[in-house]
Amino acid sequence: MRVIKDPAAMQRIALAAKRVGQKIGFVPTMGYLHAGHLGLVHAARKRIGAEGLIVVSIYVNPTQFAPTEDLSKYPRDFAGDSKQCRAAGVDVIFAPSDLYPDQAAEPYSTYVVEEVLSQGMEGASRPTHFRGVTTVVAKLFNCVLPDLTVFGAKDWQQAAVVGRMIKDLNFPIQIIVAPTHREADGLAMSSRNKYLSADERSQATILWRVYQRARTVVKAARRSVPSAGLKLELGELIATQSAARLDYLEFFDPVTLRPTSSVQAGTQLALAVFLGRTRLIDNGRI
Repeated sequence: MRVIKDPAAMQRIALAAKRVGQKIGFVPTMGYLHAGHLGLVHAARKRIGAEGLIVVSIYVNPTQFAPTEDLSKYPRDFAGDSKQCRAAGVDVIFAPSDLYPDQAAEPYSTYVVEEVLSQGMEGASRPTHFRGVTTVVAKLFNCVLPDLTVFGAKDWQQAAVVGRMIKDLNFPIQIIVAPTHREADGLAMSSRNKYLSADERSQATILWRVYQRARTVVKAARRSVPSAGLKLELGELIATQSAARLDYLEFFDPVTLRPTSSVQAGTQLALAVFLGRTRLIDNGRI
């Protein structure tokens, strides 16, 4: 396994692989890896084949964090990440020291902006977030030159936004959305789970319980259910947890990401909840 820090060196490796017909599978991450990330690696390997090149990027991207968010505190463990990548059969870790120029010497001024799918949910709650995501992912694509990239379903909107960028900007890349990996009690795996206190961790299962409750209500009704009433019920369920504060809860079409006035089998649910000072998200198909 190689660790590459220079973007130009990463491009040279990718171009050399392509010259001999080697396919490249790519998993972009911000590090502090867990089993969910490794599931994306395994999904990439399954689709790219034993002879393919698997690249994992580890880069905490500053442009997707607002000034009030946790950039400086975001967990990092490169030694642990490297060990996990090696065990998972990763061929290259791309860990650029920085993908942006010295702002004092040369201000960065080019961004990639998706203007439809990025507007609601995470985009509404974190207005600058998706501009940072699409910009850094485009830069990573230009360094790694992948044939295939894998994103996780927990970040459904992010995957949809990146998929639209790939389509609209004619990147020759296939995107795969892999299932969410969960702890035994249903909590979606996340690097930010590290922030939770013991009490907050016990209450964090509320995200999973909200999803399960929504599915139960729709299944029992055997028909579509008004989303407004179901949102109210689920909001009250979240309020039973002393550490929990709802950021947003939305039912939407999984393809267009448009909010729906009714909920039925196939509708997508997304929610973001603060547990103390930690913000967690989850996603699932009803």
